[in-house]
Amino acid sequence: MILRKIFNPLAVLRYMWVELTVSSLLAGLVYYLYAQRNLENFGLPFSIAAILGSALAIFLAFRNNNAYNRWWEARTIWGNLLNNSRIFARQVIANASHAVAIGKASMAEAEAYQQELIYRQIAFAHALRLHLRRQQDWEVLHPLLSEVEYKTLLQKTNLPNYLLHIQGVRIKDGMRQEIMGAFDNISLEPTLAGFNNFQGACERIKNTPLLRQYHYFTQLFLLVFMVVLPFALIGDFARMAVPFLMVPVSILVAFVFGVMGKVGEVNEDPFENRITDVPMTALCNTIERDLKEMLGEADLPEKIEAVKGFLF
Repeated sequence: MILRKIFNPLAVLRYMWVELTVSSLLAGLVYYLYAQRNLENFGLPFSIAAILGSALAIFLAFRNNNAYNRWWEARTIWGNLLNNSRIFARQVIANASHAVAIGKASMAEAEAYQQELIYRQIAFAHALRLHLRRQQDWEVLHPLLSEVEYKTLLQKTNLPNYLLHIQGVRIKDGMRQEIMGAFDNISLEPTLAGFNNFQGACERIKNTPLLRQYHYFTQLFLLVFMVVLPFALIGDFARMAVPFLMVPVSILVAFVFGVMGKVGEVNEDPFENRITDVPMTALCNTIERDLKEMLGEADLPEKIEAVKGFLF
């Protein structure tokens, strides 16, 4: 996620080099042909570029709006996952502590049970992050799970879903062992079901792209606009006796439309581990720090901070 307000021009150029290259070549070619007296009768009315620009702007506005909605929904889901992880930890700690207070479980049993469920919840957040980014760095889960559970987990195809399954089973085990009360499942099950819903919503965003026809025609209209623009501008600048100014102006206008298109393109997929994406690594770090602190642990992982204005 980008936090800085001022962008590095070189970083922008890395995103826009294709559009800038095409626009520069087209504008330079049109000016060269005009200078060689081969294009005097081939200028186009500026109204054609204006109409194409209007159509392109409509497509860009629709696409950018929907791309931002996808990004914001993804960020909202992860915000809810963070909040519900805290709620889950509080419920587990309070319920197990109550069992100790009324003599249903020993302190050692309750603490071990609390740590197991809360560590597995932390593992779920990390597993969902890796699952969405299609990364394989599962070793981060190893310290949070037992050796047997970790090895079994690696054999599964949907790791975060399996972790939630184990959470449900262990909550029932806790009820049988009386570490959890007979009715504690009534409050815990909706919280656990919420995590399934959050994962499903993230997978929906990940696996369902923005309508491809909008992406295709936006790219097509942008290319046509960049081709037509120099032809539409050369006549006006020639009448002002400064035809060479057509080149930078044409590049500038194409750059503006290109940036608008690129913003929507990078925002429509918020789980690709890019600088524009939802900062799942930082959110997982917050979940781990908060939940371990709720357990009373002092050895917390170092807080992830933004680096050069970017938070991952």
